[in-house]
Amino acid sequence: MATTTFQYSVRDRQGKLVSGSLEGDSPTAVAQRLRSMGYAPISVDATNQGLSKELSIPGFSKNKKVKLKDLAVFSRQFATMINSGLSLLRALNILADQTESLELKRVIAEVRNEVESGSALSAAMGKHPKVFPPLMVNMTKAGEVGGFLDSVMLQIAENYEAEVKLRGKIKSAMTYPIVVACISGIALIIMLTFVVPTFASMFKQLGSKLPAPTQLLVDLSHAMKFLLPAMIVFTIVGLSVWKRVKHEERVRRVVDPLKLKVPVFGMLFRKVALARFARNLGTMIRSGVPILQALEIVADTTGNYTLTMAVHDVQDSVRQGESLSRPLENHPVFPPMVVQMMAVGEDTGALDTMLHKISDFYDQEVEATTEALTALIEPIMIAVLGGLIGSMIVCLYLPIFDIYKHING
Repeated sequence: MATTTFQYSVRDRQGKLVSGSLEGDSPTAVAQRLRSMGYAPISVDATNQGLSKELSIPGFSKNKKVKLKDLAVFSRQFATMINSGLSLLRALNILADQTESLELKRVIAEVRNEVESGSALSAAMGKHPKVFPPLMVNMTKAGEVGGFLDSVMLQIAENYEAEVKLRGKIKSAMTYPIVVACISGIALIIMLTFVVPTFASMFKQLGSKLPAPTQLLVDLSHAMKFLLPAMIVFTIVGLSVWKRVKHEERVRRVVDPLKLKVPVFGMLFRKVALARFARNLGTMIRSGVPILQALEIVADTTGNYTLTMAVHDVQDSVRQGESLSRPLENHPVFPPMVVQMMAVGEDTGALDTMLHKISDFYDQEVEATTEALTALIEPIMIAVLGGLIGSMIVCLYLPIFDIYKHING
């Protein structure tokens, strides 16, 4: 079989861009040969048949949110392609073609063009912070420098898959009570708006004095003409304002500590935050990201301001030369088990392994807690809904009982 001359661009172990030519049977064979020489292939193209044409995906609108699930699929597929010997450019070409998310497709195309122009993959990804989180960018950079980009991408995929699973558990735990609460609200509004007025007109014709509970229900029904539009406007405005301010520090400083103190759900929020902290920190340390930089990034991924401030405090202590686990003892949000396991991990040099064990433990705890909450909330919500509707029916029938007594008397 005739060999072909290929033009290649690679990065050496110091991260410098190197170009040259090499003969081989195929681009894959040349890429594998370059990898065996200690290089990280960026592009391998046959002479005069290169991929010099800029890749662009026109017609896609910007600023659409990319789901975490899409990033997980992207990372796993990228890891598989790199491990198979494909160059970065060819892998990015394939990913841009087969990615279902239009926004991610557009961004991958831009990243591919940046890489072809000589930029590092991590630098190109860093130009799109709304799509690629800092955790992903820094882990990619560590993989580029260390020459193990495929394994780093695989770790990113596993990390995001675990996060998607964790979010699914939380969503399943919250969906049922929210749905039942909405149904209860709609049922109450229908009763007050349509059913109670019918009984009220009937009581008016009878001319009898209404019992206090019934009179209160009738007055509330009359007030619904004004309350219902006000409630709708207030709900729409409130949700709109909350969507804008919920990520502001001054709001999180007040709301997030309260979340941890909410009965029943507070413990769930705490376990979720600890699972994220341990998993993200363990993944970054395993990928070779420096500990201070890893703590800076992980602090913003916990999802709770209390834990974020605790991690920043730990970061300051580590910067002054203290161990990672010792400052954690000063923050009650970290259970003693977490502190002790991290201390053992530091002593044995297996901190990343211990952190992943902690994250696995809390993932299981979250799953058990959500199942327990679902089993607990279901009968409570049914009882509350039945109690509200039943009380309203009893109030409506009280005057009828009084009339029946007067007739018999």
